[in-house]
Amino acid sequence: MTTASTPQFHKLRVAHIEPQTAFGMAVSLDVPPELRAAYRFVAGQFVTLRFALNGQDVRRAYSICQSTPDFERSGLLRVGIKRVIGGLVSNHVNDTVRVGHVMDVMTPDGRFHTPLETGNSNHYLGIAGGSGITPLLSLVATTLALEPNSRFTLLYGNRSTNQTMFAEDLQNIKDSHMARFSLINVMSDEDQGTDILNGLLDRAKISDLLSRLVDVNTINDVFVCGPGPMMDGAEAALLDAGVDPAHVHIERFGSFTPAAVLPVVTDDTPAASLTFVIDGKQRHTRVAYATDDQETNDTVLEAGLRTGVALPFSCKAGNCCTCRARVLSGEVRMIKNFALNAQEVADGFVLTCQCVPVSNHITISFDER
Repeated sequence: MTTASTPQFHKLRVAHIEPQTAFGMAVSLDVPPELRAAYRFVAGQFVTLRFALNGQDVRRAYSICQSTPDFERSGLLRVGIKRVIGGLVSNHVNDTVRVGHVMDVMTPDGRFHTPLETGNSNHYLGIAGGSGITPLLSLVATTLALEPNSRFTLLYGNRSTNQTMFAEDLQNIKDSHMARFSLINVMSDEDQGTDILNGLLDRAKISDLLSRLVDVNTINDVFVCGPGPMMDGAEAALLDAGVDPAHVHIERFGSFTPAAVLPVVTDDTPAASLTFVIDGKQRHTRVAYATDDQETNDTVLEAGLRTGVALPFSCKAGNCCTCRARVLSGEVRMIKNFALNAQEVADGFVLTCQCVPVSNHITISFDER
């Protein structure tokens, strides 16, 4: 159990924009000296961007994609943003954000990483699909820089070369670490002259790559990020190959989708008493119960937000862990959980965006993260 500062938003200026294929870009944000301690990050973490669009508070999480571990010197925080068909934020950023614009950026969060030590002699495996390369880019660059005796193998799936994000960054890393970085590009719509490198990066393809090009017995940790089906396939292929699931790290992101109907909590509504602690202060409200006929869409997070307090959240889908808190008393039930491990759950940690009440009185702390 740890007590840490709650993630906070600050306004950061866009310093650079780098096109990454025709479908996305890298945005570098200028972090002033007085905020650099707050934005110090671990490779693999993400930041949440907040926008007021169509009269709504809209948030999306984007992985930090530094190609060199130089944040302390440069003060630039770089994120990759790829267009998504129908994506509200991704298209807004690509169409409208320019150098000099100011954006609301939450301090870094996320646990898609493993401790790095200078003396390690490890072999790490990354499996990325499309824009899932963004956290892997930081992980590869940082690991090779901080662990001179370790090596990194990356399986990277895309449709074609011209749709490959951060191809130049990856090649620069390859040129700097020829003996320690193995980059295996797999293309679904471009013939690379050999069957093993052609096709979708799915369960069958990953199994084939693991059996022919990667010695899984040497792997210490695996990092997987990309489209949902690719991640599910990768996880299955890794387990089939005998990789210890405790060393398989998967980064799942989900867009915030407002609930279709939120209950109106009145004096007559069956509701639990909720006390939540944030920044050392207690707040009190009520969170509606589910009924036998219809499960409520009211969650601990939604109930807390109705009080007007700026509680931390990003995806509202049980993926990102930004809304993590600890139950101090009472009982809740999590509807979905893609972020907390079994030990965290046993220690009382929950994803408040997925919690509905079970007991009449609940106390939850956002300060214990």
